[in-house]
Amino acid sequence: MTQAFASRPLVIAPSILASDFAKLSDEVRAVDRAGADWMHLDVMDGHFVPNISFGPDVIKAMRPHSKKIFDAHLMIAPCDPYLEAFAKAGCDHITVHVEAGPHLHRSLQAIRALGKKAGVSLNPATPASAIEHVIDLVDLVLVMSVNPGFGGQSFISSALEKISNVRAMCAGRPIDIEVDGGVTANNAAEITAAGANALVAGSAVFKGGTMESYKSNIAAIRNAAASARGEAI
Repeated sequence: MTQAFASRPLVIAPSILASDFAKLSDEVRAVDRAGADWMHLDVMDGHFVPNISFGPDVIKAMRPHSKKIFDAHLMIAPCDPYLEAFAKAGCDHITVHVEAGPHLHRSLQAIRALGKKAGVSLNPATPASAIEHVIDLVDLVLVMSVNPGFGGQSFISSALEKISNVRAMCAGRPIDIEVDGGVTANNAAEITAAGANALVAGSAVFKGGTMESYKSNIAAIRNAAASARGEAI
């Protein structure tokens, strides 16, 4: 394990998309107390991806219920007209897709100009090389391990090689490598061993429907990932 890899903290980021929207504030508070490090916010527009989730007003309503990092993943196109709204809603990280527009460099610059951490995401069919020329502008790389748009999908195993490629590209830089899609306690170790330090999990966290089950689910994912990093829990 390289020192650069070991220096990035292990992060478990429950995807709020998998929560019960009828009691959204309760769910945010529950996963906060259950041990979440970040709150992952999947924003979908029904255009870039085949589903619609929520926007900045809903995120703004969630913000008072947790002091944890709000990690916004914008699956929308175009994204640039909405960056300021998500920043004002309380997002700490704003991640945009390589595939969502022609001016990725400008989008990342705009996020940083808003005082937020900038992330870039790659769909399963997009190679790691697509971010080579913007790597110095990002704080986070999000590798999609399912096709974006729906929760509950199975992990695409070819993502492991891409995670390793991204890790090599990020070597020596303070960049989080995040993985989203089909993450469970059963595959957290291999995902982490490939180079990821931030794991997004939706149904694997929210199954059970109680804070106690969320705590157990988060701990199982964290324990598996920490073991792969050689860290004791």
